[in-house]
Amino acid sequence: MYSPYLCNMNIQIDENSGFCFGVVYAIEMAESELENGAELYCLGDIVHNDMEVERLTKKGLRIIDHEELKNLRDCKVLIRAHGEPPETYLLAIENNIELIDASCPVVLKLQNRVKTAFDAAEEEEGQMVILGKPGHAEVKGLLGQTENRAILITTKDDLHKIDYTKPIHFYSQTTKSTELFYSLRDEIIKRALENGNESVKANDTICRQVSNRAPQLRVFAKEYDVVIFVAGKKSSNGKVLYGVCKEENEQTHFISTIEELQPAWFDSAQSVGICGATSTPMWLMEKTAEKINEISNLELAN
Repeated sequence: MYSPYLCNMNIQIDENSGFCFGVVYAIEMAESELENGAELYCLGDIVHNDMEVERLTKKGLRIIDHEELKNLRDCKVLIRAHGEPPETYLLAIENNIELIDASCPVVLKLQNRVKTAFDAAEEEEGQMVILGKPGHAEVKGLLGQTENRAILITTKDDLHKIDYTKPIHFYSQTTKSTELFYSLRDEIIKRALENGNESVKANDTICRQVSNRAPQLRVFAKEYDVVIFVAGKKSSNGKVLYGVCKEENEQTHFISTIEELQPAWFDSAQSVGICGATSTPMWLMEKTAEKINEISNLELAN
């Protein structure tokens, strides 16, 4: 725990919050290239946190989308931790683009598993089913391994898309809820058996560095009068983990910048816990703690 503050309020930062190793790896690769004076493009936000993206763009990182990538030639482009579909690599070869591949090793392993399973499913006239968020960068990469033919589901309401008379290979985006994955797996197996189909291969491919944070945060959130959850508004992981904290402590507040802190939140509070998503930089949580300390000292002075 981190608490260098001198006010009467106990302010602690969750030691388990902050970047996962995949994000750390991508940012370190980007900074290394930028320190060498290289012109570096990044395909999409390097992390779902506007403050961290702003910090890196000030160092020279240029964020582009896939349409802009088509018009680039003879340059360096960083692939972020979420990974990319095969067509991105083919385009890079065609346009003489050097890819700095910072795909998370966990995501790369999953892509390989999905591709292998897809080839096997083709031979047995089976189907690929992927649990994930539509439009998410990692999900696009996974769908690309199946020629975009996999069935994408997000909730139980999507299970009608599956043909339960055919073999099923079930995988998940690495950052989804384990509870949701297993509840859907059980329902898929149940429906398949009702159709006389025993060929369901469910694969738990959820990153434990991410999924383990939910039970850790449940414990953390209970320990403080007020909890400040720091994350980018685009972070799916942030929304889920914020919800976990809110369930355990009603006095949990979501912020993306320190300017969003409201002094009224800390009225009568003796302790404040600060935590964040896998895309939340530690420096931002530290600045949040400093600002809360400042707010507390102002209240004491008044």
